[in-house]
Amino acid sequence: MADTDPDELERRIARTRAELAQTVDAIADRVSPKRVAERTVADVKSRAGHLVAQVGDALGVSPRPVELGQDPDRLWDEEPDLAPVLIGVGAVLVLGAAVMLWRRRRRR
Repeated sequence: MADTDPDELERRIARTRAELAQTVDAIADRVSPKRVAERTVADVKSRAGHLVAQVGDALGVSPRPVELGQDPDRLWDEEPDLAPVLIGVGAVLVLGAAVMLWRRRRRR
């Protein structure tokens, strides 16, 4: 008979409503544009930090913290050799242009 007790049923209904309200609030908070933007910005910052670390490792230099009073343009411990990087970027640009020209000529 405990399952059909009206007072117990009302308490269960109230508890279920409260849990449902919390769930709906959590979902609304999660999908709100402000929260989505905050998570996206945090993700982009994290990925950018990892990319900077990888580029620094590839160039053989490591970033060091800039201390108060130092020139913020001097972020790296040593001057990196940018020649290989610039050659690689140039090669990618030339290849991209060649592929675009090749595709245009195929369309005609």
